[in-house]
Amino acid sequence: MAVIGGVAAAGGAGYAAGQERGVTGEIDDFATKNNVLMALANQKPALPADIAVTVYDGGVLLTGTASTPQAKDQAAALARGAAGVKAVYDQIAVAPPITPWRTAKDAWITTRLRSDLTFDSSVKSLNYTIETNAGAVYLLGSARTQGELDRAVAWARNIPDVKRVVSYVEIRPGAPIAAQAEAPPAAVETAPGNPAAAPPTPVEEHRL
Repeated sequence: MAVIGGVAAAGGAGYAAGQERGVTGEIDDFATKNNVLMALANQKPALPADIAVTVYDGGVLLTGTASTPQAKDQAAALARGAAGVKAVYDQIAVAPPITPWRTAKDAWITTRLRSDLTFDSSVKSLNYTIETNAGAVYLLGSARTQGELDRAVAWARNIPDVKRVVSYVEIRPGAPIAAQAEAPPAAVETAPGNPAAAPPTPVEEHRL
């Protein structure tokens, strides 16, 4: 199973307030997502693609499938030109559309991982956005420490049927996003022997 780690990678008002990006950040991301979706939908002729859009703090993750490399590149270019977009993470596969069965399995993986993170007291689960596509788990958001991020990746790795984990989570220890300098995540590959590959084990809650 491959794991790609990011550098340092909606719901109701109460949920948003608990996130590091806050209510305003979630509203901005909602608007950015709509801008990207509109840019893709308004393309004429229509793109031969089935693309999902996920946004966290202006970073736009594109997943799904495109029938040609040209359609994949065009979708990424349209997303980059949409208002509010700070970075585009193009994970579109040039492949046939994903089957309904695979989509259902992906939804189960996302639900399972969300539950695992929620019940891990060492992970602030509200700061993680999860997208699963064709067995690949994508994490966006912010972590308080590298150890916390390693635990989140470990939980994802050990869910049945997960093929790889891709993280665009950023390490932001405690300070609100608005108070920190912006630095786009840079994907780096971690070796299979990375501590994140080990099953999570109970540890004392971090008090930061």
